[in-house]
Amino acid sequence: FMQTASSAIKGAIQLGIGYTVGNLTSKPDRDVLMQDFYVVESVFLPSEGSNLTPAHHYPDFRFKTYAPLAFRYFRELFGIKPDDYLYSICSEPLIELSNPGASGSLFFVTSDDEFIIKTVQHKEAEFLQKLLPGYYMNLNQNPRTLLPKFYGLYCVQSGGINIRIVVMNNVLPRALRMHFTYDLKGSTYKRRASRKEREKSNPTFKDLDFLQDMHEALYFDSETHSALMKTLQRDCRVLESFKIMDYSLLLGIHVLDSNMKEKDGECSQSTSDGKRPGGQKVLYSTAMESIQGPGKAGDSVITETTNTMGGIPAKSHKGEKLLLFMGIIDILQSYRLMKKLEHSWKALVYDGDSVSVHRPSFYADRFLKFMSTRVFKKVQALRTSPSKKRCNSIAALKAASQEIVSTASQEWKDENHGILTEGQSYSSLDEEALSSRHRPDLVPSTPSLFEAASLATTISASSLNQPCQHDESVPFSSSKGLPSSSTFTLEDSAIYLTSEQSTLEMENDNASVLDVYL
Repeated sequence: FMQTASSAIKGAIQLGIGYTVGNLTSKPDRDVLMQDFYVVESVFLPSEGSNLTPAHHYPDFRFKTYAPLAFRYFRELFGIKPDDYLYSICSEPLIELSNPGASGSLFFVTSDDEFIIKTVQHKEAEFLQKLLPGYYMNLNQNPRTLLPKFYGLYCVQSGGINIRIVVMNNVLPRALRMHFTYDLKGSTYKRRASRKEREKSNPTFKDLDFLQDMHEALYFDSETHSALMKTLQRDCRVLESFKIMDYSLLLGIHVLDSNMKEKDGECSQSTSDGKRPGGQKVLYSTAMESIQGPGKAGDSVITETTNTMGGIPAKSHKGEKLLLFMGIIDILQSYRLMKKLEHSWKALVYDGDSVSVHRPSFYADRFLKFMSTRVFKKVQALRTSPSKKRCNSIAALKAASQEIVSTASQEWKDENHGILTEGQSYSSLDEEALSSRHRPDLVPSTPSLFEAASLATTISASSLNQPCQHDESVPFSSSKGLPSSSTFTLEDSAIYLTSEQSTLEMENDNASVLDVYL
């Protein structure tokens, strides 16, 4: 089909879909049966027209529709009315997009940005048709998913050439400029954008490019991160059950920077005026709707922007505010014989666990691990203030601190061969250093918890600002016994003892001052 003119393909697609969807409205609604997934309807559209088909200026072609009743149900599930579906696809010419992949597929987008039309290979179309019953079951259980939403599967036959197309949801809206676009698989083997791709105006980068550009990952609030990871886990298990691998996460990043918003303002305004007339037509199609449960759609969308287009709010490692658009793509690759041979061959010449083609279970686990550890991270919330229960346990902590202080005092006393006298504690040493230096006949008392904290602050200031005078009443020497600065830190119901030799040498300072912080 690459030899067929692009305009002829687009025209045939619009004519065929317009005829089949319009004809389907005459059929009564009913429950989807198993045989409906394997029905193929065909109609011939000659250029001169017929009693049932309109005339056109394209070559004669035959248009096939796969599982029309099943796909009608899918469109109804996502709130797509037949008139809106026809208006989006057939009212204006389709817009062709550049293809960043190696599959050689053609991509078209509707003028209102709602739908993507992609050409697929015969095996992919056949696999999708076999996938439909399970896909039907999964959508019934959970319509909120990052998996592709398929709205139709068709085939254009012209001049002995079969052009199979699938209609899907559009992941990246054109109304917002995507400053960065990534195709992420979770593998590292040859996962860097080619030089030809980098030269494009809107290149699509890959895994190694993401690790280089966004090495600190993307950050979400706790609720959004949890919803996103749960959605990815659920979708990956569904794909694994279908023995699907080699899929990607298409990630579009729009930077909400003031300079960039001013620069893109005119472009965004002009393109958004004609987009989505009358509001959004498709349910659960935006990234935010795809990851959130019922009743939560759009709750945490950044309110500073006038139109977020359903993007997921996030922040970069630089603190930039971002809008993310994402979806899982290329799910029509099953682990068939050719894929098994491809994995075996690549595993011989490179690390088998790093190549993109792998068995479905390993691929899903590696994909999820990469997304949760290298791509999406949760913003760490600030520690909350201590609870009343913790405040009430100060007495117990004080007793524990005095016990540890007493134990440490005994160890130091043994090491210094009885230099320290019996019965002294670190709190009494603090008090002695402050007020009782010249009264060795007094027995120092142990201060209370808050007195100790107050003394610690006073001692710290005085020990740094005022040189200590030599006093024979102090029964130990800093050169032989304790370090010149010791700190007890009481934190989270545990006690940490840190000793640190002071770098300041003070003249005539033979005494050590111990600071007790509670």
